This record gives sequence, structure tokens and C-alpha cells, in this order.
Amino acid sequence: EKKKKLKILLFQDTLLRSVDLNHVITLLKSSGSKELEKEQLKTLKKIVKHFENGFPLKNVAQITEILNLCAEKVIEQEAFTEPLCELIKLFGLPFQKKKSTDEINYSVEVSQSIAQLGYLMRVPSSQVKIQICKSIVSFYNVEPPGKLLPGYQPTSANYKIRMAEEGGLAESLVLSLALVENQLTEKLWVLKALQHLSTSGKNCGQMVKAQAASRLCLYLNGADPSGQLVFRSSDILWNLLENASKEEVVSQLGNLECVHALEEVFLGLVTHGFRHCDHQLRNDLLVIASLLAENPAVPMIESGFAKLLIELATFTEVKLPNPLVKGFKFTYSYEDFEMKKLLFNVIGILSKDTSAAQLLSENHVMPALLYYVKRNQNPGFPDWSATQYEELQLHAIAVLASVAPVLVDKYLSCQANTHLLVFLEWCIGQDPFFGRGNSFHGTGGRGNKLAQMRYSLRVLRSVVALYDDAVSINLCDQGAISQLLDILQYAADKSKEKEGTVLLEIQADILFILSVLCENDVHRKELFSCEGIDILVSFFNMDPRKLYSGLGHNCLLLSALDCLWSCVIGCCIAEDCFIEKQGIFLLLDLLALKEKNLCNIILGILVEFSDNPKTTLHMGIWRGKRDQTAANLLIQLWRQEELDLGVRRDQDGRIVDTKRPIVTSFQKQQKVIPVPASCPSFAIMEVSESIRAKVYSLFCKLGFENLPGLSPKDFVTLAIIQRYMDFKIGEVWSEICAELKEEFKPVTLDERTLKLISEMSENTGKTVVALQSELLEGQLHREIQEEKKADKKIRDIQSQRELIKESWQNFLTRTSNYEALKKARMLQEKLIEASRSKANIHNGPEHSTDIPKLNTTV
Repeated sequence: EKKKKLKILLFQDTLLRSVDLNHVITLLKSSGSKELEKEQLKTLKKIVKHFENGFPLKNVAQITEILNLCAEKVIEQEAFTEPLCELIKLFGLPFQKKKSTDEINYSVEVSQSIAQLGYLMRVPSSQVKIQICKSIVSFYNVEPPGKLLPGYQPTSANYKIRMAEEGGLAESLVLSLALVENQLTEKLWVLKALQHLSTSGKNCGQMVKAQAASRLCLYLNGADPSGQLVFRSSDILWNLLENASKEEVVSQLGNLECVHALEEVFLGLVTHGFRHCDHQLRNDLLVIASLLAENPAVPMIESGFAKLLIELATFTEVKLPNPLVKGFKFTYSYEDFEMKKLLFNVIGILSKDTSAAQLLSENHVMPALLYYVKRNQNPGFPDWSATQYEELQLHAIAVLASVAPVLVDKYLSCQANTHLLVFLEWCIGQDPFFGRGNSFHGTGGRGNKLAQMRYSLRVLRSVVALYDDAVSINLCDQGAISQLLDILQYAADKSKEKEGTVLLEIQADILFILSVLCENDVHRKELFSCEGIDILVSFFNMDPRKLYSGLGHNCLLLSALDCLWSCVIGCCIAEDCFIEKQGIFLLLDLLALKEKNLCNIILGILVEFSDNPKTTLHMGIWRGKRDQTAANLLIQLWRQEELDLGVRRDQDGRIVDTKRPIVTSFQKQQKVIPVPASCPSFAIMEVSESIRAKVYSLFCKLGFENLPGLSPKDFVTLAIIQRYMDFKIGEVWSEICAELKEEFKPVTLDERTLKLISEMSENTGKTVVALQSELLEGQLHREIQEEKKADKKIRDIQSQRELIKESWQNFLTRTSNYEALKKARMLQEKLIEASRSKANIHNGPEHSTDIPKLNTTV
């Protein structure tokens, strides 16, 4: 058996040696007679025949050198074209390996050899170029070889693809497009190869590096009766956008020439494309156009492409004659439906570009979008189906929310507020309507009108957020406050049945709109108070556990607090009504949760309410868990805030740094930066960012004395709170001193004054520390006295127990020992005698202390 195997191996080596590739290379390097040329061609055919099932990995480098030599000869002698093509064709077959490690060991040579295929595109032969592309395509359509060389096996299916990525084949193939610019067949084959290569992210990166996007875009409008040029180019562009840097691809497509080419092809497909594939390709190009529109630097407006897209989006709604889209008609097919949505999307993107505002206004975008702010009157054939209309309706209203703030004048002139309020009235009406809820915008709208309500309110929110008086007046004159409160109540009632993100968003949006409408207008606040306060109070009664549900209850609560601030505070009638409905109690209950994002706004509201005398009364009455008082809660919040800010305090809560008693760790880290008087310093900015100023303001209303429910530690903190304003003034003066010393030296008098101010501030700190120490010493003294009292009480109890025990022992002794009983009796008589008065009472009666015939020992 060993001899047999040895013979097989010797046979294999002999077979491989039968083609000496080094000899072939030497032969091809020679040049001269016709006989030599015939010998060279004969040798090449022999190589093709020998490796007809694929090249071994170890010979790939030599084969590549042979390819290069043949490529040089093709330029002079056309006879070498066919063998060259045959050799290139063999590159399409799987390579063969002898060992499993060969793939790694020969990876550098193989990647360079595959990259060389791209460089061979320079050979001036259509046949060679097409064959190169065919071989590259075959990398992705691997067919098992018919017969393997003895002792060899094919490489893995994706080996060539990986080597092509490593060698940079995609980049060289993109560059070769310039060589086939006027050769349609060759160009289509190159594009087909690039289509396959562009499925890899690494290849796409190389293609982008070679400016593939701009090169391909310019080929879009090239002459091609088959339509493959546009199809393959657009497919590669799609792959580049998905697999490479989208920003880089858009940047390459962003020149005027590329935009014009894209526009021309798109318009041709719109007006003359009747096949299903034409419509799909049209929509693909429209998506690419929308990605370009997202970049303001792309000349979409200058090229006229934006105008074309806007007119296509609106011409069916405004029904005005337009020569640009003459001959186009929506067929209500699925592709046309997708196109309509994509056009709406482009309008939404363009609305973010301020330079497009005039274009949107001139092309009747506002009335076109308002066309959908109504119920569907004629669902079905030949129009959009009910499901399609609902999706377009919701999409149009969503886009309207982006367009309306840009075109406010057009919004008002088209009476958009009226359309929206009427539509919202329909949304809460009893009219039978069952939303499909199939689309992205239809989320939560299945079987109801909530999706329509949601996006209509978004439009109102977007325009109201401009704080434009004309919009607010227009809304209020139409009774929007009362109607919005009705919708809010409707949504709140629906939430009780089944909560969801859509209902919570609707309620939050309404609260925001009401906040803007009622802010700084007492009359509107009075209108709000009639119905709105009861609804607001219900939000503050929310179960605190819902704040962590993730559905949006925290956003709703913040909106309700904002609405309270804007719609109630500042109107005496509304304030009294809110307080009477235990509103202050509810705010303190929320404050007791100690939620970081709620504390600041709630304290701000309480400060605003504190001008009303009823507020302090209610704050004094309030009791939280474990009988907590409002004063104790505020002090706890103060302590937590100082802990978060890194303010230095000792273990008892006393001031540590008397020079800067309330300065934060952040302020200590800041360097002295001289700023103009109009620019607030760190000490001033801290007032608005921290809750300490608000806590101090509330204590100024509550008072600093006779506060119930406070512990000695609370009084220590209260001493700091009471002098907060003095400390803050000292802090500001400290900043002034530091800034002055940074820029120049003050004169003697000023320096003395500044020193005096600094000493006064420090003395205030020392005074507070002394008071705090006194409070703590008093507490310690009280604790010692209480401890002594407790100790005396324990001793007295112990003595009493011992006396009771001794009495019981005496009793037992008297009942069991007669002699002891006699002694006790004698002692008793002696004590009785001793207790009698010594003075003689004449003629007084004699009283005996004995009870005759008594036999008890007790």
C-alpha cells in the first residue's frame, strides 16, 4: 500500500511538472518570428487545457504574470486575445488548494492577482473587458468544478469575494468606467460586476473612494434602449447608500450636474414609464432624491428638481394646469401610492430648509395638505381605497405639522385653524369610523380616530409653539380653549379604560397648547378655570408608580405642571379654585416623591402660589407620610441638594467653610474669569439652576420660627437657610474681589472696604456656626437630662421591685414561722406605741389597736 501511494504522488508531481510555468513566462517574454508566436499560442492553449478545472493557489501568481504578458501582446498581436480571454475565464472557477492552510498562506498573492483583473480593463479589447466582468460575476455564482487535480480540493465559496475585497478590485473597476464610457455593452457588463461587488460594505467603501456615486449618476441619463443602464446604476447607488458612508455618497451626488441627471431620468420615468418595473425604478430614484434633499448644500432648489417634486405632490389636490407634469396621472396602483407618500416625505424634508419656504408657498402646498384634513367622503374605486386614504391623510397631516410653522401667513389665510378644529370635533364625535391603523402614522388608531386626533393636535402644537399672537387670537376667537378642554376630558376618560402612549401624547399636547394660549392673559385663564382645574387636579392624583411605566406619564405630569403655571397662576379666581380643590396638598404630595426632574418646577409653582395667603395656610396644615410637615420636607430637599452639589458640611450638618458657606464643588473648580456686568457669574447662575433659592423663598413665607415637626438636625440646617441671602451676597462680593484682583489692584480705601465686606460675610458664617453649635449643645444637654431621668426611673423601679420582694419574703416567714410572727407582732405594737402622742389627754377615751379574736397573720 505504501508503494502504491508513493507511485500516485510521483505521478501527480510529474503531471504538474508537465507544464513549466516559469518556462512559459520566459517564452512569452521573447519576441521575434512567426514560429515563436505560434509556439507561444500553442503553449497558452496547453496551459488552458491543463488548468481547465481551475488554478492551484500556488500557481496563481505565475498565471497572473502570464496574463500581464499576454495583455501586452494583445495590443500588437490580436491573436493573443482568445487565449487571454480563456485564461481570464478560468479565474471564474474556484481555485484549488492542497492544504487547508493554503487559503491563508497564499492570500496576499491571490488578492493581488484578483486586483490585477481590474487593471487588465486597460486592454483595448471589448472581448477581454467583457470576459473580466463575467469572471468577476462568477465569483458570486459559484459552480462546483467538473474535475479536480489529483490531491486538490476547491477553496471555500466566498474565498474569492474576500480576496477581491482585500485587493481593492472594486476601486479599480470603478476607475475603468472611464475606459468604457462610449461602449454600452462593455459599460453594462462593468455595472453588472459592480452590482455584485457593491453588496459588500468594504467594497462600497473602496468604490466611494473612487467617486463611484458621481460617476454612476452621470450615466443615468445615457442612451440605452434596454433600460439596464438606469436600473443597474440606481441599484449600485442604493447599495452604496446602505453599505458605505451615506454622507459621503450624498456629498458626491450633491453637485448640480448629478442633480440635473437624476431629475431628467426621474421625469422621463414619470411621464413615459408605463411598465411595473419603470414605476419601481421611479420610486427608487425618488428615495435617492429625498436623501439628497436632506442635505441643504445639495442644489435641489437651484436645479428646479424641488419644484418638480412639489408640483407632483400637489397637482391632484389643487387641480391647477401644470406643463411639467402634463400627461402624468395617478393610476392608484401600489407603486403610485408609494410615490405619493414619498412626495409627501420630500415636502416634509424641504420644510426644514428655510430657503424652500417661498417655493412651498408658491406651489400651493398648504391647501394641498389641508385637503386631507377632513373625513373621507368617497372611499373606493376609482379613488384611493379607505385604507390608502387613511394612510395618506395621516401622512399629509404629519407633514403639515412641519410645513405650518414655516408658512404661518399661508396657514392663517387658508383658515387652517378652522379646518383643524372642525376635524377635531369630528374626531370626538359619534360618527361611525373604524381606523385601520396599518401604517406607521396609524399607530394606536385601529378601530378609532385617535391617530387623526394625535396628528391634528401636533399641527396645532407646532404653530402655537411659535408664540405668534395672530395664531393664538385666531384660535381663541373660535372657542379653542373650551373645545380643547372637551377633547382633554375625552382623552382622559379614554385613558381610564385603556392607557397607551397615543392617548398620553394627546393629553400632553393639549396641555401644552393651553399653556401657550393662556399665558399672560387673565381672561383666558378665567375661561380655563371653569372646566380645566378639575382635569388638572386629576393629573396630580396620578399613581406615582406610573411615572416609571415608560409610557409617557412623566411627560404628561410635566405638561400638567407647566399648564398649572401658565393657566392658573396669576389669576386670583383660578388660584383660589385650585387651592380649594386641595391643589397645594397634591403638589406637596408630588414633592414628597423627591423626583429630581419634578422638584424644581413644583417648588417654583409653590413660590408663585405663596403670594396667595391661603397657600401658606395649606402648607402648614399638610402632613405627609409618618406625619411629615412641609417644613421638614423642604429641609430634607435642601440637604439632598447640597449633597448633590458637593457643599461642605460636617457630620452634624454644620458649616465647614465660614468664608464660603454655600459654595458648590463646581464653583470651587472654576477659575476667575472677568465677565461684563450684563453677563451673570457662576454665583448668580447657581440661583436659577439650584432649588435652594426656591426653598429659601418658601421659608420666607412660612417663617423660620414655631415650625412643627422639626428635629434638632433640621434646626441646624434651618439656621443656614435663614441666612441664605446673606451668604449669597457674600459669595457675589467674593467673586467681585477676585475679578478686581485679577485685572488691577484696588486703591487703599476700596481695598479696606472690600476687606470689611469679606470679614462681615465671614462673621455671618461664624455666627451661624455658633448658633448651630449652641443648638447641638442644647440638644446634647437635653439628651443627657433625659438619659438621667431614664436612669433614675430604672433605679426606682428596681428599688420598688426589691421592696416588694422583701415584703413578700417577710409575709412568707410570718405565715410559716410562729416565732417570727410574734416578733413581727411585738415590732408592730412598738411602732404603734411610738406613733402615739406623748401628751396626756385628760378624761380622753382609750382606743385599742387590737381587733379581738383575730387569727389572721396578714
